[in-house]
Amino acid sequence: MSYIRSRKHNPARIAALVAATLSFGANAATESNEAAQLPEVNVTAAPEVPFKADESANNKFTKPLLDTTQTVQVIKKELLREQGVFSLTDALRNTPGITIQLGENGNTSAGDTFSMRGFNASNQLFVDGIRDLGAVSRDVFNLEQVEVVKGPAGADIGRGAASGYINLISKLPSLNGKNYATVGYGTADKKRATVDLNQVIGETTAVRLNALAFDGNVDKRDKVDNQNFSVAPSIAFGLGGPTRLYLYSQHVRQDNTPDGGIPTVGRKGFYRTPSVTSPATTPTAAQTLEAERINAGGKVDRENYYGSDNDYEKVEADMITAKFEHDLTPTTTIRNISRYGKTNVDRVVTGVNAISASSADANTWTLSRSRQRIDRDDEILVNQTSLNTIFDVAGFKNSFAGGLEFMYESQKSKGFGTTGQTVNGVTYTAISNPNANLYNPNSNDVLGIPYAIPGTETDGRTTTAAIYAFDTVDLTDKWQVNAGLRYEHYNTRTTAGTIVTSTNQASFPGYATGSIAPSGGSASDNLLSWKTGVLFKPATNGSIYASYATSYTPPGSANFALTSTANNQNNGALDPQKTDNIELGTKWDLLNNQLNVSAAIFRTENDKQTSFNDLLQPEQIGRTRVTGLELLAIGQLTEHWQLSAGVTKLNAKALDQQSYSATTGITTVTNGVRWTPDYSATLWSQYQFNGFTFGGGARYMGEQKRLVTVTDPAITNTPSIESYVVADAMVAYAVNKNLNLRLNVYNIFDKEYVETLNNGGSRVRLGLPRSGMLTAEFMF
Repeated sequence: MSYIRSRKHNPARIAALVAATLSFGANAATESNEAAQLPEVNVTAAPEVPFKADESANNKFTKPLLDTTQTVQVIKKELLREQGVFSLTDALRNTPGITIQLGENGNTSAGDTFSMRGFNASNQLFVDGIRDLGAVSRDVFNLEQVEVVKGPAGADIGRGAASGYINLISKLPSLNGKNYATVGYGTADKKRATVDLNQVIGETTAVRLNALAFDGNVDKRDKVDNQNFSVAPSIAFGLGGPTRLYLYSQHVRQDNTPDGGIPTVGRKGFYRTPSVTSPATTPTAAQTLEAERINAGGKVDRENYYGSDNDYEKVEADMITAKFEHDLTPTTTIRNISRYGKTNVDRVVTGVNAISASSADANTWTLSRSRQRIDRDDEILVNQTSLNTIFDVAGFKNSFAGGLEFMYESQKSKGFGTTGQTVNGVTYTAISNPNANLYNPNSNDVLGIPYAIPGTETDGRTTTAAIYAFDTVDLTDKWQVNAGLRYEHYNTRTTAGTIVTSTNQASFPGYATGSIAPSGGSASDNLLSWKTGVLFKPATNGSIYASYATSYTPPGSANFALTSTANNQNNGALDPQKTDNIELGTKWDLLNNQLNVSAAIFRTENDKQTSFNDLLQPEQIGRTRVTGLELLAIGQLTEHWQLSAGVTKLNAKALDQQSYSATTGITTVTNGVRWTPDYSATLWSQYQFNGFTFGGGARYMGEQKRLVTVTDPAITNTPSIESYVVADAMVAYAVNKNLNLRLNVYNIFDKEYVETLNNGGSRVRLGLPRSGMLTAEFMF
């Protein structure tokens, strides 16, 4: 929310007039015959605090961040620039309580995949308050700031917001913008160049161009590389006036070699159970011996690449936006924003699977590989109209925001096969995936590319119509109450084709084996999400608050893919999951408002998850409960000393969750939550001295559990990711006002740590080793 500043009065002139009046009054009482003299008046502007934000760019917030009754962390571009951060996943390491995921089984999830406060938040990414679709890895080149809003946010953004959302704020033209460019070179032959040009045209018009070119390998990873060329042009009309129009777009082209990771053999917690041959239930002596050999095996080289030279990832993402703003009065603004976006990801990646050790010679051990292909289109069309105003009712000040939103989202995924089969009379040959040598893989191995099967595409789409309103009432100078709600109607439809096999034929009566049966479904409902809070201000620079919020996650909310499986959460006949959150917190601006510190305790509970009751019947009785504490500090300790720090304590439990297999008769009880560390913390601090800036920081990630069922961890493969601490450092020198040189060193102690582990426990991706980037920054 922006404050309106009058242009009619000069603050220095007013101060001088007031001082003159006071001086004249005093002299008149004692020296009436002497002329009053004006005292010297010094007017000092408030110091700039590069890392600290006082307000959110989200116009749904009706108060400054200090008086917002929930945890909101703003990560500004200045902090990311000093840290040498380029990707969104790296930017989010500045906030505790977020973890990064790798994917299912032998395959890799594409794009930004992460959890927040114990719940998956990969589909809760927004750009300027509008949902962003696409399984892509995002760069920060066109971001003004990253806003992390924690706690259920159904009232803010609608369905699916169980733990909060990430709002990316785009760079837009301004009348006082500066030109900025960077050129950087780093280890692993990384080359990066960016440009940020802002040009004023006339008195009220400006254009801006942000662009990125990147090419480079990944440190200590054979064959893995990334290329990214992106451009974001924009133009704004009416700047400085009551009516403003922004037209802007972003276009991303990536050509990457995806990283399937390395096997977990030799690492702490690795365990290989003896293989059995169906229908045998007891392993033979040879199978037991093989498992013992593998369990005693050593680690593989972290540089090993188990994919093929023909693995690839190509991304095309385009987004066009028009935003109109008009100030009806000095305290009332109406906005309309329209956006169309489309993203295509075409990706072939190799996953690592089972290890074979037929002899005692480890040089002969092999590793089986799987192939995954994704060819997916995401599309979104949105129109949002909103109103922000301040008014009095019965002497009480109201800060109000409300609006209407209409949205169309779709996701289309092609169907692929690998095993060889006959479908609708067409015979497909199984692709060849020869095993790799475990300790010496060869990327020249010829691996097959999964083949497309016409008729097996999945086409999911959701339409949404919503109305929302938020109001904060100042009861007194010290007390505020607020409330917000969002009412939305959604309609999700999925059409797909399923190949009928001998094992699923009973589910598709009338369809022959080898044919394609239509599948999918539809779901439609009305959702009412709300939040409320009360805030007390013991001082103008502090607040204490309590809040309550809800959200709903309906079937197919993440990928619009509905199913008819009875115990699947994406079954359209099921009720939406409901999330409730209670938060108590306090926020303070200290050191002349240059440092913000905050603390919050919270409890989030997600209900109506699919489970099985005591009669082994499917029922929506499962719950996930996360309680926690979060502490944050960001700003300046002195004029030359900046700080950004945070720590989160989480206690996550799964309640009344169990699954049942009719085939094996086994019931599995789940009592934990994956990828949710008890503690996580982040710290960055830097100091400026004689043109130099010295900075450094560290991040701590507690143990992340993969094994969350009631099972003996000693005989379960890689049950968790070990805790780790990673430290970074930076030194910069301002050559002159137009040139700054900066060296960032990442993981300065070369700590080897597991960044992500797949759900099956067989494959990891290691964190970045010691590496660096030297960047020249030009301001003109």
